[in-house]
Amino acid sequence: MTDTAAAPKKNLRDAFWWLIATMICVHACMATTRVTASLWVLKQGYGEASVGMLLSLFAVAPIVLSLWAGRLADRHGFHRPVGIGVALAFAGALLALLIPKLWAIATGCLLCGGAVAVAAVALQREAGLMAEEPGELKKIFSWMALGPALSNALSPIIAGLLIDHVGMTAAFGFATLLPLLAWALARKVPRNPPAVYTKSFREPAAWDLFRLPAYRRLLLVNLALSAGWDAHSFVVPVVGHARGLSASSIGVVLGSFAAAATVVRLAIVRFADDIDEAKALRAAMVVAMLTFIAYAWLPGTLGLMCGSALLGVALGSVQPMVLAMLHRATPPERHGQALGLRMLTLNGATVGMPVGFGMLAAATALTAPMWVMAAALLAAQWPARKL
Repeated sequence: MTDTAAAPKKNLRDAFWWLIATMICVHACMATTRVTASLWVLKQGYGEASVGMLLSLFAVAPIVLSLWAGRLADRHGFHRPVGIGVALAFAGALLALLIPKLWAIATGCLLCGGAVAVAAVALQREAGLMAEEPGELKKIFSWMALGPALSNALSPIIAGLLIDHVGMTAAFGFATLLPLLAWALARKVPRNPPAVYTKSFREPAAWDLFRLPAYRRLLLVNLALSAGWDAHSFVVPVVGHARGLSASSIGVVLGSFAAAATVVRLAIVRFADDIDEAKALRAAMVVAMLTFIAYAWLPGTLGLMCGSALLGVALGSVQPMVLAMLHRATPPERHGQALGLRMLTLNGATVGMPVGFGMLAAATALTAPMWVMAAALLAAQWPARKL
């Protein structure tokens, strides 16, 4: 690598911690809004199906925005898509704060979901540029994955405490401050503009990436494991509410999941060179499947915390592995497209799951969505064996 090429890369690596901090703030806005909106709906007596509807809305906007966000990141780099994501997050949280009506909170959920999609594609692409060799990708994406993990660990606890001791309005107010902090942090990342394209340049269609067998299999495995996050996010507030747990206790159960995800991602950073990504993914699927089957019988808050922590270890290990394998399986100039298409596929496939989980829980058992996910993970072992 020449000195002129090394200089911008060094500047990027020096700004790595600003990337992680930006990711934490954008994601925390969404996570705080998600927990607060779920508990607000239950408190108003709308029922489990309404919780599922709200959670589904977080996946609707990414379906529309993900491919566009990938092209935007490939064309313009980091700051423009992150700025758009910050604006969407602030607008969504502010709407939920100012208008405590179901339609306004639902719109806020929609906007916050879109914000994470647009910002995350740019953040993940920028992080991938910091790797000097393929072996560093697992470490970099493990550090990046700590952003959502820390957000998911702290946001439910903070939101629960604010709700119990101040009120719903305080929790929504906290969410509105986070996008402003995210933009202040993002501005500390140096500008690294990508190559300039002529107006006649035509990018290949993103769908062409599905022709790559490794990319297809990765998405199938990622889809099954990502749906497990949705099932857990749905079941915990519903089961906790049904068992009479306080908002703080529900927040602690959700936080234990994210805390475990944080710990396992730190472990990946430490032992990245010794980890086989494909074997690690298959092991995570087995652990998650068994935990989903047993979750219904876990006793009390402590039992739910232990089950959530075990799921956090299994599901939390997935994203660094998938993103590292994805960057090796796709051309560098199309990483933004690959990340955007991944996000579109995951959100498109899972957008109806929370609603389906709500209907299933209302018609059968509250933990039935977890049993469905156990079956899905068993089926996903087939593409996982070919990775």
